[in-house]
Amino acid sequence: MSAVESERPLPIWLVNESTLTAWLGNQDESTRQWLSGQRFRADRQQLALLPSPRGAVAGAVLGLGSLPNLEELDLWHCAGLPDRLPAGLWRFADPLSASAATAAVLGWNYGQYRFDRYRSAGKSVSETPQLAPPDNADLALVAQQGAAITLARDLINTPAVDLGPTGLAAAAMTLAGAYGAAGNVVAGRQLQVEFPAIHAVGRAAVDAPRLIDFSWGDPQHPRVTLVGKGVCFDSGGLDIKPAAGMLLMKKDMGGAACVLALARMVMAAALPVRLRVLIPAVENAISGDAMRPGDVLRTRKGITVEVGNTDAEGRLVLCDALAAAEAESPDLLIDLATLTGAARVALGTELPAIFGNRAETVDAIVRHGRALADPLWPMPLWGGYEDEFSSRVADINNVSASGFAGAIIAALYLRRFVGKSLDWIHIDLYAWNGKERPGRPVGGEAQTVRALFAYLTERYRR
Repeated sequence: MSAVESERPLPIWLVNESTLTAWLGNQDESTRQWLSGQRFRADRQQLALLPSPRGAVAGAVLGLGSLPNLEELDLWHCAGLPDRLPAGLWRFADPLSASAATAAVLGWNYGQYRFDRYRSAGKSVSETPQLAPPDNADLALVAQQGAAITLARDLINTPAVDLGPTGLAAAAMTLAGAYGAAGNVVAGRQLQVEFPAIHAVGRAAVDAPRLIDFSWGDPQHPRVTLVGKGVCFDSGGLDIKPAAGMLLMKKDMGGAACVLALARMVMAAALPVRLRVLIPAVENAISGDAMRPGDVLRTRKGITVEVGNTDAEGRLVLCDALAAAEAESPDLLIDLATLTGAARVALGTELPAIFGNRAETVDAIVRHGRALADPLWPMPLWGGYEDEFSSRVADINNVSASGFAGAIIAALYLRRFVGKSLDWIHIDLYAWNGKERPGRPVGGEAQTVRALFAYLTERYRR
């Protein structure tokens, strides 16, 4: 088939396995024969282009697999279309509810993402398909969320040579300035005195460590504080990672990137909260000034920590930031971090682990994640493991004496700096697509951001 037939939007039919026979019954014989020859069975993500009598592209049909009905449509069903359709203007042919239409358009937005910063040339708009969105889609929401997701993906995909602590701080403060947020970056001697654990982790790097701190919104509104792990590159420190383990460590600031994406959504939607964002931005490097195994660090909260392993640096930078957040007693405290390989072993790369002090908060976030195809899985803060990070020379160790329950033990470590009474959520995520899927190319991913935003909207939008 040649180019699209006209400049009028071409139809995209959405068909599941159970309705395929009925849908085919409404098509002409040539279409039925064409799809039979293509062995179209409406499998999920199966796409067939439909020809016109003159051999041009006249439309397309997308398989939805076992999806029960179009009301259950999520963004990932349609996210592969921009990569697979020929250039031209397209529309969804089926009537969609407002929520399904919004999900389909957001999926299209996801599928348009490209990280072309380091390529000499990319595709022009004229070479890519465009969508005429349904009238009932929430285009404002799509635009807000699309921009936020792109921000996170771009930050995670950018290598550390161009996004160290200085660059991450610049990106965060640019975002803050765009929405009138006020903040500052703590570095140098002030960081060493006020946030000693953050300083200790990052002091070996040429690009000095810092704490990014900005606030937005009416101080009279409920306080919501977001903390994101901003390790811009993790060599492992003196307990150095092997080459394979270091290969993706530009993404170790994925928690910070996701926090910035969530903050952008909150500010763009003008949620009635007093938002605070805290990001410890460091590079865990190796030099003569690097922290050593066996060192004892003093933290902002006054708890002393023996460094059992320099590659468990994320919890060290987070504990100082969480202590600063906890001191304000926010209504809700959320931290996001690419924290443990143990969470990946337990749940894989696509399912972030969520921990929290209050089961009702965890359950509500998980519910939103399930509804929005942005999943999380609850994990326990099992108090029986709290003695696993005991130390003979300090208050606690930063790692466990055993190799078991690593994600739980890391979460329990962080809770030492938050307490049990605060409404605190900890999310251990991967922030990376390790395999090609429609709308999800290999590279950075903003996991849990849409679920968290939906929860915040439900909780605070009155």
